[in-house]
Parts: sequence; structure tokens; C-alpha cells
Amino acid sequence: MTRVQRDQEIHESSPAPRGVLALTGAVPGSRRALRHDALLAAGLAVLAAVLAAFVEDGRRPDLLGWGLLLCGHVPLVWRRSRPLPVLLAVLAFIGPYHGIDYTHLAAVPVGMVALYTVAVSGRPRRALITGSIIVGVMVGGNVRVSPHQVAEVLRMSGWIVAVLLLGVYVRIHRQYVVSALERAERAERTREEEARRRVAEERLRVARDLHDLLAHSITLVGVQTSVAAHVLAADPERLDRAAVAKALDDIADTCRSARSELRATLEVLRDVGPDETRGPLPGLDGLADLAAAARTSGAEVDLALREAQAPPAVGAAAYRIVQEALTNAVRHGGPGLTIRVGIRSEGAALRVTVTDDGAAAAPDPSHTPGFGLVGMRERARSVGGTLEAGPRESGGFAVSAVLPLVSVGGLR
Repeated sequence: MTRVQRDQEIHESSPAPRGVLALTGAVPGSRRALRHDALLAAGLAVLAAVLAAFVEDGRRPDLLGWGLLLCGHVPLVWRRSRPLPVLLAVLAFIGPYHGIDYTHLAAVPVGMVALYTVAVSGRPRRALITGSIIVGVMVGGNVRVSPHQVAEVLRMSGWIVAVLLLGVYVRIHRQYVVSALERAERAERTREEEARRRVAEERLRVARDLHDLLAHSITLVGVQTSVAAHVLAADPERLDRAAVAKALDDIADTCRSARSELRATLEVLRDVGPDETRGPLPGLDGLADLAAAARTSGAEVDLALREAQAPPAVGAAAYRIVQEALTNAVRHGGPGLTIRVGIRSEGAALRVTVTDDGAAAAPDPSHTPGFGLVGMRERARSVGGTLEAGPRESGGFAVSAVLPLVSVGGLR
């Protein structure tokens, strides 16, 4: 594999930022670069031929002179990928051309382009060393061969230094602009990653809300429907119409509550307006309604709320944790279930505990936990808290969360 092919592969594997190629030109060694430099070499060769034919600045070129002059332009085709070898090849042709005293001005443009390429493609130290060597050789050679042309050589040396300085300046300017472009692109990528992170967090939050709402409501509706079916099938001859009516009313209330909360959750996705129009977050004041809803399933719920106060985000997290814990207890606890919910402040934290004595409350150890426990832990972490959940030694299930009263998360 040639070096040019290797450079192309490296460039393709790590593409330059947008706008860099527009500043630095085509990729060295690529077909585009070769095509552009071939056109440049051809244009300079035409200019050199015109100058050699019409400018009187030394001997008119003969066959050897034309050969040296035109051949000196050929190496420019590879000037971007091999700047130093190209400069040496150009000097190998135009050095004898100047030495034989052909029209000097005709060979100036090709030499300056080769010098500029060395300066713009390498470090300033390389340009300084190259320029010093060329000027030293020119002055030393002319002092021995043509002492009367030393002044002219010094004038040309000034142009050489100017071209090298121009190349160094262009290189530094390109590096500055490319660096600015890269910084801007990194900032843009950071903004895009932040936007994607916020979208992911919002999707996760909505997924948790929908899971908590639907799982809770569907569980209650299922239990209440079972109660109504049991009343209807237990003793058809002595049908308790009041019990059936109450069970159906409980189902209707649960559905209305679920529909209202689902509407509030979906408004976030629809982006119908600012946060103030979406209603307040559920908080500690809504725990009594959760307990009442769980009682309609036949469970006995003991709610102990000891004048606890919490920021809206922490209160919402506590509400969702209790809601999911009640849902799991009602779903798995079996008949004759007793659930105890405790909310109390402990220093700078809010402690939430939900325990039940259901015989079937403990999940199968071989079964992977569902989204309920994961969602409760995410709720706790979202405000900087912790949550533990698992079977109790005396039977049943226990959920315990500690939530800092100073929220560190932006739960909405």
C-alpha cells in the first residue's frame, strides 16, 4: 500500500469537520487534488512560456531551455502530498535554467509556488530551514560565479522570504479557523446530545407516569370487577343490588380519575401550553384518595401522614411510589389484605414506607422484576433519594424510600 493510499484511508476513517476542506483545499493525494494541481501546473507552464517568449530578462530559451523550463512544472502535480521532494525536483530543473542565464522571470512563478507549498504544509521551522538553505546556496553560488549579480540575488531573496512568510501565515490562519470550526461543531454536538438527553428523560418520565397511572387504575378496575362478579354469582336468589351498584360506581369513579390523570399526562406530549396550564403535580395531599381507592378493592389501608411537608417534586415522587406500592399490594396480596402506609419527616428527608401482610406479596425469585419496582427506584433517584423493596420475614412485602426534602431533580 502506498503512502498516498494510506493517507486517503486515514482521512476517510476520520472525516474532517465541515468547512475544513473548503479552507485547506482537496485532500492531499486524492484525485481531486491531483486534478487541481495538474491544472495549476499547466497554467503556470503557459505563463512561463509567454514570459520566456516576450520578456527580455536573459537569453531567449533554446531547446534545452524550453525543456528545463517546462519539465520544472511537472512535479507541481504532486505538490500537496510531497511538498519537499517536489521543491527539490523543481529546483533541479530551474537551477540549471537560471545558471545558463535563460529568461529568469519565466522560472520565478513555479519556484515561488513550490516554496509556498512547503511553507503552508509544514511547520514554520521547516520553512525557515528551507528558506535559509536556498538563500545561502543562491548567494554563495553567485558570489563565486557572478559577483556583479549579488544585489539581484539579494532582491530575489527578499521575495523568497516574503513567500515563505505568506505560507506560514496562511497555515497559522487555517489552523485557527479550523480550530474555531471544530470548537463550534463540538459545541453543536454537545447541544444536540443535551437535547437528545432531555428527550430521553422526558420519554422516561412519561413512561413512568403512564405505567403508574394505568397499572394502578387497571388493577383497581380488575379487583372491583371481580367483587361485582362475586356478588352476582354468590347467591343469585338473594342478589345484593346495593353491593353490585357500589362496585360499579367504584369502577366508574376509578375510570373517571384515570381518564383525568391520563389527559393531564398526554398534554405534556401534545405540548398544549406552559407547565402552569397542566395542573399541579400530585403530592402528599393526594395520598388519602389513593388509600380510599385501594379500599374499594377490599383491602384495609392504614394511612399515617404525620404533618409532613415536601417540595412539589419530592411530594410527586412520594405519591407515585405509594401509588405503585398500593397497586402491587392489591394485585398480589390476596384476600383479607392489610396495607400500612407511613409518611413522616426525618430531619432533612422524607421517609415513605408501605407494608402489607399479603400471603402472595413476595414475587417469585426466579422472575425478573417488572417495570413497577424499577419505576419506583427511578422516582426515588430522580429527587436524590433511595428506595428498598422486598419480601418481609413475617410475610408480605415492604417498600421503604428516603427522599431528601431538597429536590435535586427536575421531576415534573
